[in-house]
Amino acid sequence: MRLTTFSDYALRVLIYAASAGDRLVTIEETSSAYSISRAHLMKVVNTLTRHGCLVSVRGRSGGFRLARPPERINLGAVLRATEADFALVECFATDNRCIITGRCKLPRVLNEALAAFVAVFDRYTLADLVLDPDAFGPGYQMPAPLPNG
Repeated sequence: MRLTTFSDYALRVLIYAASAGDRLVTIEETSSAYSISRAHLMKVVNTLTRHGCLVSVRGRSGGFRLARPPERINLGAVLRATEADFALVECFATDNRCIITGRCKLPRVLNEALAAFVAVFDRYTLADLVLDPDAFGPGYQMPAPLPNG
Protein backbone atom coordinates (compact mmCIF):
# COMPACT_ATOMS: atom_id res chain seq x y z
CA MET A 1 0.00 0.00 0.00
CA ARG A 2 1.28 3.40 -0.88
CA LEU A 3 -0.32 6.73 -0.01
CA THR A 4 -0.67 9.36 -2.67
CA THR A 5 1.49 12.46 -2.57
CA PHE A 6 -1.71 14.37 -1.81
CA SER A 7 -2.24 12.45 1.46
CA ASP A 8 1.45 12.81 2.32
CA TYR A 9 1.20 16.58 1.87
CA ALA A 10 -2.05 16.71 3.84
CA LEU A 11 -0.40 15.03 6.82
CA ARG A 12 2.58 17.38 6.55
CA VAL A 13 0.31 20.46 6.42
CA LEU A 14 -1.53 19.27 9.53
CA ILE A 15 1.73 18.58 11.37
CA TYR A 16 3.01 22.05 10.51
CA ALA A 17 -0.23 23.76 11.52
CA ALA A 18 -0.33 21.82 14.80
CA SER A 19 3.28 22.76 15.52
CA ALA A 20 2.41 26.44 15.02
CA GLY A 21 -0.25 26.33 17.75
CA ASP A 22 -3.07 28.83 17.38
CA ARG A 23 -1.10 31.06 15.02
CA LEU A 24 -2.33 31.45 11.44
CA VAL A 25 0.00 29.71 9.01
CA THR A 26 0.31 30.69 5.36
CA ILE A 27 0.61 28.46 2.33
CA GLU A 28 3.81 30.31 1.38
CA GLU A 29 5.33 29.59 4.78
CA THR A 30 4.38 25.92 4.65
CA SER A 31 5.61 25.65 1.07
CA SER A 32 8.95 27.11 2.13
CA ALA A 33 9.27 24.88 5.20
CA TYR A 34 8.79 21.68 3.19
CA SER A 35 10.04 22.85 -0.24
CA ILE A 36 6.70 21.83 -1.74
CA SER A 37 4.87 23.55 -4.58
CA ARG A 38 2.52 26.31 -3.43
CA ALA A 39 -0.08 25.19 -6.01
CA HIS A 40 -0.14 21.66 -4.59
CA LEU A 41 -0.52 22.97 -1.05
CA MET A 42 -3.42 25.23 -2.02
CA LYS A 43 -5.38 22.16 -3.16
CA VAL A 44 -4.44 20.26 0.00
CA VAL A 45 -5.44 23.13 2.30
CA ASN A 46 -8.76 23.55 0.46
CA THR A 47 -9.55 19.85 0.90
CA LEU A 48 -8.59 19.85 4.59
CA THR A 49 -10.72 22.97 5.11
CA ARG A 50 -13.74 21.38 3.40
CA HIS A 51 -13.37 18.32 5.63
CA GLY A 52 -13.22 20.37 8.83
CA CYS A 53 -9.56 19.82 9.72
CA LEU A 54 -8.48 23.39 9.02
CA VAL A 55 -10.05 26.83 9.27
CA SER A 56 -9.04 29.23 6.54
CA VAL A 57 -8.95 33.01 6.96
CA ARG A 58 -8.92 35.11 3.77
CA GLY A 59 -7.19 38.40 3.27
CA ARG A 60 -3.79 40.00 3.52
CA SER A 61 -3.11 38.73 7.03
CA GLY A 62 -4.97 35.48 6.45
CA GLY A 63 -3.84 31.92 6.54
CA PHE A 64 -5.04 28.70 8.11
CA ARG A 65 -4.93 26.88 11.44
CA LEU A 66 -6.36 23.73 12.90
CA ALA A 67 -10.16 23.70 13.11
CA ARG A 68 -10.06 21.65 16.31
CA PRO A 69 -7.48 20.37 18.78
CA PRO A 70 -4.94 17.89 17.34
CA GLU A 71 -6.27 15.10 19.56
CA ARG A 72 -9.63 15.41 17.77
CA ILE A 73 -8.20 15.03 14.25
CA ASN A 74 -8.12 11.32 13.47
CA LEU A 75 -5.49 10.19 10.97
CA GLY A 76 -7.74 7.50 9.48
CA ALA A 77 -10.38 10.14 8.75
CA VAL A 78 -7.74 12.33 7.11
CA LEU A 79 -6.73 9.47 4.81
CA ARG A 80 -10.32 8.76 3.87
CA ALA A 81 -10.74 12.45 3.00
CA THR A 82 -7.54 12.74 0.97
CA GLU A 83 -7.16 9.43 -0.85
CA ALA A 84 -9.04 9.51 -4.14
CA ASP A 85 -9.65 5.79 -3.89
CA PHE A 86 -8.11 2.70 -2.44
CA ALA A 87 -8.19 0.72 -5.69
CA LEU A 88 -5.23 -1.51 -4.96
CA VAL A 89 -5.71 -3.64 -8.07
CA GLU A 90 -7.67 -3.44 -11.32
CA CYS A 91 -10.72 -5.32 -10.04
CA PHE A 92 -11.33 -2.55 -7.46
CA ALA A 93 -11.59 0.09 -10.21
CA THR A 94 -14.72 1.02 -12.13
CA ASP A 95 -13.11 0.20 -15.49
CA ASN A 96 -12.21 -3.35 -14.43
CA ARG A 97 -11.63 -5.75 -17.31
CA CYS A 98 -10.20 -8.71 -15.43
CA ILE A 99 -11.69 -11.95 -16.73
CA ILE A 100 -11.77 -13.68 -13.32
CA THR A 101 -13.68 -10.95 -11.45
CA GLY A 102 -16.49 -12.55 -9.50
CA ARG A 103 -14.59 -15.81 -9.07
CA CYS A 104 -11.25 -14.46 -7.84
CA LYS A 105 -10.36 -14.76 -4.17
CA LEU A 106 -7.71 -12.01 -4.19
CA PRO A 107 -10.10 -9.06 -3.53
CA ARG A 108 -11.14 -10.54 -0.17
CA VAL A 109 -7.50 -10.74 0.94
CA LEU A 110 -6.72 -7.24 -0.34
CA ASN A 111 -9.80 -5.77 1.34
CA GLU A 112 -8.72 -7.34 4.64
CA ALA A 113 -5.20 -5.94 4.22
CA LEU A 114 -6.53 -2.48 3.34
CA ALA A 115 -8.86 -2.50 6.35
CA ALA A 116 -5.92 -3.41 8.61
CA PHE A 117 -3.80 -0.64 7.08
CA VAL A 118 -6.45 2.03 7.64
CA ALA A 119 -7.27 0.63 11.11
CA VAL A 120 -3.75 1.50 12.24
CA PHE A 121 -4.29 5.13 11.20
CA ASP A 122 -7.65 5.07 12.99
CA ARG A 123 -5.81 4.45 16.27
CA TYR A 124 -3.85 7.71 16.02
CA THR A 125 -4.60 11.41 16.02
CA LEU A 126 -2.67 14.44 14.89
CA ALA A 127 -1.61 14.92 18.52
CA ASP A 128 0.60 11.84 18.09
CA LEU A 129 2.51 13.60 15.28
CA VAL A 130 2.97 17.17 16.59
CA LEU A 131 6.57 18.39 16.50
CA ASP A 132 8.40 21.21 18.19
CA PRO A 133 8.88 24.09 15.74
CA ASP A 134 12.68 23.55 15.75
CA ALA A 135 12.15 20.10 14.19
CA PHE A 136 11.67 21.73 10.78
CA GLY A 137 15.38 21.99 10.19
CA PRO A 138 18.55 23.58 11.47
CA GLY A 139 18.18 27.30 11.60
CA TYR A 140 14.52 27.23 10.51
CA GLN A 141 12.53 29.80 12.44
CA MET A 142 8.78 29.47 12.43
CA PRO A 143 7.42 33.00 11.91
CA ALA A 144 6.18 34.80 15.00
CA PRO A 145 2.44 35.36 15.39
CA LEU A 146 1.13 38.54 13.82
CA PRO A 147 -0.17 41.17 16.25
CA ASN A 148 -3.86 40.51 16.94
CA GLY A 149 -3.57 37.40 14.73
